[in-house]
Amino acid sequence: MSHSNKPVSELGFDNNNNTLSDRLRKSLTTDSDNTNKPDFRELDLGSPISPLRVGPTVSTSSSSSGSVSGRTLGNGLHVGFSGTKKSDSGELSVDSSPTFGSRGVKSGYTRSESGGGTAIFTGGSSATSPAVNVLPAGNICPSGRVLKTGMMSNRTSKPDVLSLGTGNYGHGSIMRGGSAGKSAVAGGRGENPVSGGLNPSFSRRSSTDPEELKRLGNEEYKKGNFLEALSYYDRAILMSPENAAYHCNRAAALMCVKRLTEAVKECDEAIKLESGYVRAHHRLGSLLISLGQVENARRHLCVQGYQPDPKELQKLQEVEKHLNKCTNCRRVRDWGGALRESDAAISSGADYCPQLFACKAEALLKLRQLDDADLILSNVPKFDKSSCPSCSQSKFFGMLSEAYLLFVRAQIDMALGRFENAVTTIEKSGQIEPRNVEIAVLLQNIRSLSRARARGNDLFKSERFTEACSAYGEGLRLDPSNPIFYCNRAACWFKLGQLERSLDDCNQALLIHPNYTKALLRRAATYSKLERWAESVKDYEVLRRMLPNNNDIAESLFHAQVALKKSLGEEVYNMKFGGEVELIAGLEQFKAAIASTGASVVLFKTTSDLQCKQMSPFLDTLCTRYPSINFLKVDIEESPAIASTENVRIVPTIKIYKKGNRMKEMVCPCREVLESSVRHYSF
Repeated sequence: MSHSNKPVSELGFDNNNNTLSDRLRKSLTTDSDNTNKPDFRELDLGSPISPLRVGPTVSTSSSSSGSVSGRTLGNGLHVGFSGTKKSDSGELSVDSSPTFGSRGVKSGYTRSESGGGTAIFTGGSSATSPAVNVLPAGNICPSGRVLKTGMMSNRTSKPDVLSLGTGNYGHGSIMRGGSAGKSAVAGGRGENPVSGGLNPSFSRRSSTDPEELKRLGNEEYKKGNFLEALSYYDRAILMSPENAAYHCNRAAALMCVKRLTEAVKECDEAIKLESGYVRAHHRLGSLLISLGQVENARRHLCVQGYQPDPKELQKLQEVEKHLNKCTNCRRVRDWGGALRESDAAISSGADYCPQLFACKAEALLKLRQLDDADLILSNVPKFDKSSCPSCSQSKFFGMLSEAYLLFVRAQIDMALGRFENAVTTIEKSGQIEPRNVEIAVLLQNIRSLSRARARGNDLFKSERFTEACSAYGEGLRLDPSNPIFYCNRAACWFKLGQLERSLDDCNQALLIHPNYTKALLRRAATYSKLERWAESVKDYEVLRRMLPNNNDIAESLFHAQVALKKSLGEEVYNMKFGGEVELIAGLEQFKAAIASTGASVVLFKTTSDLQCKQMSPFLDTLCTRYPSINFLKVDIEESPAIASTENVRIVPTIKIYKKGNRMKEMVCPCREVLESSVRHYSF
C-alpha cells in the first residue's frame, strides 16, 4: 500500500474510504462544546520506559465507539481516535490482544523500523471490538501522511547523532538530514501535522515524534542549552527506548553538565542495544579517559576496523604517560614529583579521576600542607562505578581504586586528629583489599596510634603529666610526623613547667601543620610565660585573624600588648580590656576620653542618617575585635559644641585620636577601610 499524497490540512484517506475520511475530519476539527479546540486529557503512563505499556486495551468504560480528539499521553504524546462521541470516563488503555499483520505489530500501535518513529495508535474500538483489518483513525504519520493499516515507516537512515570530534562513523551528524529532518512537519512546511497551523512553540512542546524531539534536542545542544537538550532526549527515549542513537545523544549532553555516571550508563545502554555502534564506543572511550581508566578507554576508542579520533587518542596517550610517571614518583616517595604528575594528568584530560585527586591530596599531606590536602580530598569527584558495567575494577598504585581513596582519607584523618574516623576508614579499606601490604601496615599503625593517644589523654586528665608525656612519645615513635602528639606533649611539658620543651614541641607541630590553632595558642601562652612578649603578641594577632570572634584570644592579646608596652618603657595607665562603645554627650567628656594612652576611634553621627545606622553596629563589632582601643560615638545634633570644635559637617565621619591628637580622619568610609585603620592603630 502507498501513502496518500494529500496534504495534512486535508486530513483525508484515499477515495475508497470517503466515509471514514469524513469521520476522521469531523473528529479532528469539530467539538460540540468548543469548535476547533481538541480535548486534552492527561494519562498516567505507569512505566517510565515505555509510554505504551499502560493497560490491556485502548477503550473507554462504556462500550460506545466514541472518540477522543487530540488527547495527550504525558510529555506531549498525542493520540486520536475515530468516532463522534466521547466516552463517559475518558480513560485510555493499550490493547495487549493478539498482533495483526505480517510484522507482528501490536494491534494498538506501530513503530518505525529504525526505532525512532512515533508511536502510532490504530485502534479506536472498545475492548471487545476486533483489532484486525481496522483502518487508522485520526493518526497521522510523522511525514504528514496518513498511515494505513499494517504499514510501517520506510525510514531506514540512521537517526541524527551528536558527533564526537571530526570523525565520521556512519551515524549522521548533529545537523538533521534526509527524511529524518521532516519527521514532525507537514509537507516540509513546519506545520503541526494534527492542527495544520499551530504556532511553532506549541509544536515544540507537543511533538509526538521522537525523531523530531531528537532534532530539537540537537538544536539546543548546539546552542549550549544542555539541560533543554536533555529534556528533549528524555522524551525521545521515553517514546523509543530501544533507539541507541537517542541514548548516545543523551550521553553527550550529560557529559557537558558533568553528570558522568549517567553519561557512562547511557553509552553502555547504547552499546548494549547496538554492539557495533562505533560512535557510542568512542564517546564512552572519551568518558573513560576523564575517569583515568586508560586501558578501558583504549578498548572503546580503538574499535576494530575504524579509525579512532586523533585528538582523543593523543589525550589518552598524554594521560597514560603522566599516570605512569605519577606511579613511579609515588613508589620512590618523591611527593613533589607525584604532585606535579597528578596535576599534569588531570590537566591532560583525566579531570574526573577520583584516584588522581586522592594522589594529589596524599602528596600534599606528605609535603606538610594538611589543610590543602583535606580540602582536595573533600572535593574529589563523585563517581559510582557499581552501576557502570564499562568501569571495571581498576587498580591505582597497586590498590583497587576505592581502597586507595579510603587509604588516603585515613592518613589525613589521623594527621588532623580525627582518630575514630581514621580507624573506621582504614578498616573499610582493608576489607576491600585484605591482602595489600601497604594498607595492612597503615591499619596496624593507626590502631596503635589511637591507643597511645587515648592512654595519654587519660593520664593527662588524671594530672599524671610525666606518664602522659611517655604515652604521647610512644605515638611519636610510631608516627614522627603527627602534629597532634607534639601538641599534646607540649601541654604536658607546660604543666610540668618545662617551658622550653613545650616551645620545641609546639614549633614541631606548627612546622608540620602551620595553621594548627591549638598549637599556635599553646605556643603564644608559652611565650607569655617566658615573657617573650613580642613573639606572644605576634602569635595572638595571627589567632585573632583566624578566630576574630573569640573573646578569650582577644583578652590574651590585650594583656600581651600591655605587657609589651611596659617592657619597652612606655607609659601605660587607665588601660582596661574590652567594654562597650562609649556614648559622649559633652565637650569635657569628649576631651577626657580622647586623651587616654591608647587609641580612640570616634564615630560622629546623626540619628536619622541611613549610613550612620549601618555604621553604628559595625563599630560595636570592632569594639569586640579590638579591645585595646576606645570606641566612642557622638551625635552631632545632640552635641553641637563637639561638632563645632572638631569641625564635623558630614556624617558619618570617623576620627582616630591618640593621646588627644587627631591621627586620621575618614568621611563615609567603607567597612574594609575602617577596620584596616583600626587594626593599624591597635597596639
